[in-house]
Amino acid sequence: MSVQTETELDLAARVLELARASAGPAADVDVSVGRVALALTRFADSYIHQNVADTTTEVRLRIHSEGRTTSASSTLVGTDALREMVERTVAAAKVSPLDPGWPGLIGPTPVLPSHDIDEAVIEASPADRASRVRDYVEAVGELTAAGYFRTRYWTTAYANSAGQAVSGSCTEAALDAIAKTASLSDGVARQASRRIADIDGAVHGVRAAAKARAWDGAVEIEPGTYEVVLEPTAVADVLYCLGNFGFNGKLVNEHQSFLEFGSTQMDPSVTLVDDGVSAFAAGLPFDSEGTPRTRLLLVENGVSRAAAYDRRAAAAAGIAGNGYAGLDSAAHGMSPHNIRLEPSAGPAPVEVEGPASNSSVQALVAQVERGLLVTDHFYTRCLDPRRVVMTGLTRNGTWLIENGEIVRPVKNMRFTQSYSEAFGPGNVLAIGDHAIALPYNYGPNSATAPGLRLAAWKFTGGASG
Repeated sequence: MSVQTETELDLAARVLELARASAGPAADVDVSVGRVALALTRFADSYIHQNVADTTTEVRLRIHSEGRTTSASSTLVGTDALREMVERTVAAAKVSPLDPGWPGLIGPTPVLPSHDIDEAVIEASPADRASRVRDYVEAVGELTAAGYFRTRYWTTAYANSAGQAVSGSCTEAALDAIAKTASLSDGVARQASRRIADIDGAVHGVRAAAKARAWDGAVEIEPGTYEVVLEPTAVADVLYCLGNFGFNGKLVNEHQSFLEFGSTQMDPSVTLVDDGVSAFAAGLPFDSEGTPRTRLLLVENGVSRAAAYDRRAAAAAGIAGNGYAGLDSAAHGMSPHNIRLEPSAGPAPVEVEGPASNSSVQALVAQVERGLLVTDHFYTRCLDPRRVVMTGLTRNGTWLIENGEIVRPVKNMRFTQSYSEAFGPGNVLAIGDHAIALPYNYGPNSATAPGLRLAAWKFTGGASG
């Protein structure tokens, strides 16, 4: 990955100068610049079949003039292309509808410094990624391996006509892979981190292979409501969906969220935070409006405390924005970027025999009289945003638990479940004592999750219906 000579803040300042000259001194103008360097190694049938790398810079310009707001973006950063974008945006602002909800621009405000930038991620070569893939493939043994290992490096900047000018960066390495038996049972291993050294391909290969072997010979069971132990890979899906539909400031304003601030809506064991600035998962220190991000306490011991807001949604709610503006937040709202379910206290986990991902998850399994161990969720879709009712499938391994022991593999099942109610008072029976960050495909986002034991999860059928 190469580093450009013109910084993102230099580029933002250049566009800001062009826009202010064209739009006039009375206009509100802001510019955000994001550059992402992505390098990806994919493998299938236990062989690497693709190495790709790409660096993309995107410039976003927003102008508010005479009560009207418009925006434009471009991946062309030459002077002529930027000037054309500015002229197009200024012209569009003159004919755009009035914008009575314009919240104004943030003034000069400090942001937290970027931290824990891993130079090994920035400089990672195809050989570096291939070595971790090799470790994974060798660890799965006679099974077939497939997946990817990637590195990403974000650098971003923001500047506006009110005097705010900030920049930041973050790094991420991520592995997402399966191991598959000859009878097509599979297991998964998945992890993200700011640091490439945190991801051990061999450990993940052993884990995925153990799951695949243990899932061989899966049988169907009757649908119904079961106690469940969700692995971190499944909990991540729950956290993403709670963030998108529950902790979305726009939906809170529109009374389309379950959130009632100050009320005990989740089990007292549940504390949720959004933390991209001090956790080990990748995160940036400000949003696309230049608003600083800090550790945001969403739920404290079961009590709903906060949601994600951009400046527009925050102004409508009569509060301050907390750093969650995105390119489409005005239309779709905001959601936490690095949501984390706080684990319980306990020792560092160790690898275990069988399908449980580690000793932390195994300890949850040992508490269950009868229920299911669920590795992963797949193709989850929202049926009721207000209650966060989701339907989806189990994936990559499910097992029946009886008397604290895993007794047999179970075929994939369809569930229809309110995620917010699953976290409700009395429904969270135990939280694992070790959390890992799980990768997300879009932007510097992640979910950090421990294993989770829940009292009830509604399964409505098999994978076929």
